[in-house]
Amino acid sequence: MARPTTRPALRVLAHPVRSRVLGHLRVHGPATATELAAALETHTGATSYHLRKLEEVGLVTDTGTGTGRRRVWAAAAEPELPDAGDPDLALDADDEAAADWLARDYVQHFAVRADAWVGERGRWPTTWRQHCGLDDHAVLVTTEQLTALSAELAEVLDRYRRAGAGTPGARRVAAYTCLLPVDPPPTA
Repeated sequence: MARPTTRPALRVLAHPVRSRVLGHLRVHGPATATELAAALETHTGATSYHLRKLEEVGLVTDTGTGTGRRRVWAAAAEPELPDAGDPDLALDADDEAAADWLARDYVQHFAVRADAWVGERGRWPTTWRQHCGLDDHAVLVTTEQLTALSAELAEVLDRYRRAGAGTPGARRVAAYTCLLPVDPPPTA
């Protein structure tokens, strides 16, 4: 299935249940609507409805491994949603509101996950405690270097995603990249 790049995908995903459903499938793997409803503390009927909406825009897919009405859903390939910051993409007010909502929801999701790590890190082996957690690195870059830095980080993460697949003893980690400017924006 093609990777979704349409504005409808952006608008469909800008919903609290849908963003959590997709996030759960990406982190925990395929699940039925019933399993998702239990994990997200919602109703199976509502979860099924939201799964169908996500499927319509290519964000989730039926794996075909379920039986009868028990469909097993999986997150589609990494979604490529429109970038609200892309000057070549004309987003209308609703698209921009959806993109802003998604960005804020993502930040909140990250905060919850990071806070959970702080609370449970003592239960992990020393190596994991040393290398997981929060860091920030100040870097001075030009526009071109920023583009290269972003691409290199994505390449490294992709390489480790492939390397860890199917490796016994491997554990999933979430790597959040958040390149934020420190200096004020340039003047025109």
